[in-house]
Amino acid sequence: MCNSTIETWLKYAPDPGPLPDNFRYHVFISYRSVNRSWVLQLYDLLRELKYSVFLDQYELAAAAPLALSLNDALDSSAAAIMIWSSSFEDSEWCKKEFNTLEAKENSGTGFRYVVAKVDEAPLAGLAAGKIHVDFSQNRDGPTGEGLLRVLYGLQGKALSHDLVQLAAKLDDELRTARAQIKAARTNGDADLLLELGKSDGLAWKTSPALACQVVDGLIALGSPQKALPLIQDLQARFPRSLRPKQLQGLALARMKDWQGAQRVLGELYAAGEIDPETLGIYARTWMDRYNATQQKLYLLKSRDLYRQAFEAAPRDYYTGINAASKSLLLGEKETAAQLAKRVEALVGTNAAPNDYWRTATVAEVQLLQGNIASAAARYLDAVLIAPEDHGSHQSSCAQAKLLLAALQVSGSDSSAVLAAFDHPGCSG
Repeated sequence: MCNSTIETWLKYAPDPGPLPDNFRYHVFISYRSVNRSWVLQLYDLLRELKYSVFLDQYELAAAAPLALSLNDALDSSAAAIMIWSSSFEDSEWCKKEFNTLEAKENSGTGFRYVVAKVDEAPLAGLAAGKIHVDFSQNRDGPTGEGLLRVLYGLQGKALSHDLVQLAAKLDDELRTARAQIKAARTNGDADLLLELGKSDGLAWKTSPALACQVVDGLIALGSPQKALPLIQDLQARFPRSLRPKQLQGLALARMKDWQGAQRVLGELYAAGEIDPETLGIYARTWMDRYNATQQKLYLLKSRDLYRQAFEAAPRDYYTGINAASKSLLLGEKETAAQLAKRVEALVGTNAAPNDYWRTATVAEVQLLQGNIASAAARYLDAVLIAPEDHGSHQSSCAQAKLLLAALQVSGSDSSAVLAAFDHPGCSG
């Protein structure tokens, strides 16, 4: 796409305008943590468009009273986006938040909120009569016509015919690009991912989402060094976006450059970014530092960061399982077991279809609880879900080896757990 087309798209995206007096945020995002990946893309897009956004995992201190903090944030927001899914409908807390949004919109103060539906769950109760934007066929993130309908909906406006046509072209390009990225990653084709990452189309130029998917794929396939030039280009084009910075830290960590990773992530942490993704990757670098030096202080730091993230976002299984594992490595077996039980309540005991990390977490929970056969089966399930994600396999294998040693599991039981990782490209 030519620059004029990109400029046209950016011109059509509505400017947030100045904030009213005594308001801190243009938009408050209401969601369940299970939809966080989708929400983070929305957050990055809004930030690039210069919206001030309240998202609890970025704004709330871990020790702050949650209800009071959320109410204060909502009172300081000019509008809101409610992310509706089956998980949202099942949450009593989210239902209360919806009732609050409805009451604020009907208060005559000018507050407005938009519903973004991200799966097939029908809008229920009072929400059934609310005009909404349907993203159920676009679960990878908000884009195109749907995104613009949300933005214009926040201002009580409809889309023009020309804008609908332009957005439709973008949506077609996105569908094709996402399919290509997914296929290349599944097939282990890092070269094709790299080529896709250099694409120049409208969908690539107006959002960091596609390029971030490419970078994530390269890291997962064990090619983080190939991802770094793409990350640098992303940061230059989308300087306000958080995800490229997180991926830079992860890529450096996977390259065993924990010093470089800590510079990137430590700066984010010092700037107040306390979301689970940032804290999780930052905590991983302290573990890498411990592995390099064997200084217990660094293991304690890693455990504390994972625990901080888990307590602030208690449905985040990734930080939870790592908090449990680091507790075990510190000899805190009872704490590790308690945390593992909390994570098991989130992920269950069975493999999660098409989700490597969730399934690997199920395996780790079983290992922490001494269920060796179940752990071995789930690790194999995880590897079969993403057979070419050698970088991910190596990370899981290294963690499993540490836990096996801490649990004093050896011999045939240890071999059974590690057998899933016994293939070329996964040296652990």
